[in-house]
Amino acid sequence: MQHPPVRFAICGVGHIGRRHAALVARHPGAVLVALLDVRADLQAGLTAEFPGVPFFLSLEDYLAHGPAADVLTVATPNGLHAPQAVAGLRHGLHVVVEKPLALTKADAETIVHTALQTGRLVFGVMQNRYSPPAAWLKQVVDEGRLGQVYLVQLSCFWNRDARYYRPGGWKGTQTLDGGTLFTQFSHFVDLLYWVFGDVTNLSARFRDFAHAGLTEFEDSGLVTFDLLRGGSGTLSYSTAVWDRNLESSLTVVAERGSLRIAGQYLDKVEYCHLENYALPTLPPTNPANDYGPFQGSAANHVQVIENVVDTVQRRSFATTNALEGLKVVEIIERIYALR
Repeated sequence: MQHPPVRFAICGVGHIGRRHAALVARHPGAVLVALLDVRADLQAGLTAEFPGVPFFLSLEDYLAHGPAADVLTVATPNGLHAPQAVAGLRHGLHVVVEKPLALTKADAETIVHTALQTGRLVFGVMQNRYSPPAAWLKQVVDEGRLGQVYLVQLSCFWNRDARYYRPGGWKGTQTLDGGTLFTQFSHFVDLLYWVFGDVTNLSARFRDFAHAGLTEFEDSGLVTFDLLRGGSGTLSYSTAVWDRNLESSLTVVAERGSLRIAGQYLDKVEYCHLENYALPTLPPTNPANDYGPFQGSAANHVQVIENVVDTVQRRSFATTNALEGLKVVEIIERIYALR
């Protein structure tokens, strides 16, 4: 049975929104029907890159006058995700929301409740789950190969400096950015929750070493926690690394062995010594999202689009649903409540 193509409107066409648009335009089961952004100066370049796709200066204008769509992709500044997602759902659209789902648990719950009321789907973008080392880790833990987990250590040491936090921009603001854990490291909080479950007994300390005048929040943090399933952990993070990203790493000490995923973007298994287990050959990890002088997490958005198309066409199910996105927001909110 031939399914009609899934029609996407992309709201917010910066670096990530443009990547969504390009992937939708290339997908055989999808079609790009509209591009939305408040910056009128983007229109000429977008028209050249996506000929025939109409451009709108606001979500309100698109919803009132734009061509019909099945999915609204929200790739705007973090603080706009919740109201725009809710508006799309109430208009009858499924919604793809870039990370984070929202900046508060209450706003994330509003998205989830609106999706239930409207019968629409919400997809969170947690593309790190698709990287081969992350998928491997999830499988190893789910199969019980580690036994009881004792210690989990997450380290995220990146560079974000004045080249990234531009005067007058939304990045670095409390209302639209929300903080380092939301914008830079929510993928790693998601990985922690996805693989090891919920956390409790949180404690934290925060410092702003290098971003006075650049951001309205900390650039570094040290977080400790217990896992509800047993074991303890730490999350150490910073965007105060000089000049370029240093690493992201996840180390696990457990009853039946130890492992470490590392590299700048958790892109390789650096150590694996488990009882009666040989590490299989994993597929290569996609390169990082490139933002000029900065790089982000692995560029696995193609799998995100694939999952949205398959799910909307009722051939699959959402691999990153709104409830999991809500949980990540809630954990970060609990950490930030300790400031």
